[in-house]
Amino acid sequence: MKRKLRAVIIDDERLARKDLHSLLADFKNIEVVGEADNVASAAKLIKQKNPDLVFLDIQMPGESGFDLLEKTDVRAKVIFVTAFDEYAIRAFEVDAVDYLLKPVNPERLRRAIEKVEKEDQQHVGTRRKLGYDDTMFLTINTSLKFIKVNAILCIEAAGDYSQMITTEGKRGLVQKSMAEWEERLPENHFCRIHRSTIVNLENVVKVEEWFNSAYHVHLKGIETPFVMSRRYAARLKEKMG
Repeated sequence: MKRKLRAVIIDDERLARKDLHSLLADFKNIEVVGEADNVASAAKLIKQKNPDLVFLDIQMPGESGFDLLEKTDVRAKVIFVTAFDEYAIRAFEVDAVDYLLKPVNPERLRRAIEKVEKEDQQHVGTRRKLGYDDTMFLTINTSLKFIKVNAILCIEAAGDYSQMITTEGKRGLVQKSMAEWEERLPENHFCRIHRSTIVNLENVVKVEEWFNSAYHVHLKGIETPFVMSRRYAARLKEKMG
């Protein structure tokens, strides 16, 4: 039996919210528990309701849907719903489940919700926490390989997949969500610094202030630093002492 998923709709257009709410009525396992029309009210709603799923518009007055994800601890699955297609790449960089264009096609909505359900079932069935010295047997790109957990340098979101970078500089796609990685990796050694990035703390060289209260995180062997959004900074500081 499917678990009922609690959803919120965030869109500055009342009719757009109404239309999506109407389409979601056909999905018995989706319960819409709230709506918001701007980033400030959305942040309050998410904190209050702690939903499983967020349907999020991008362009809203003042601040965007991306601003909401930077400012708020959104642990829910995110499906972007927008009239503009130019933000699709950035949407998947922040670990969105899907990207729907308005007017929303019912079949595309069904497929997006199926993705959420699949990830939810994988999360529910997640096995024990991994140890730092454990070995994983994974399909990386198209090949099965043994990977030591302590050899993982970082994990980045990549649409339906995630990209693993090892301490040897090797890269590969793995069919695991960021949520599943965060659930299984040993929390004393790995930290999520962005919706799209998890890093191995043993390989953090330095953390420096950037702009707009964000930070740059430098890892061994990688020239370009990773951006750490301000809401994750406290977590990293706590773990690194």
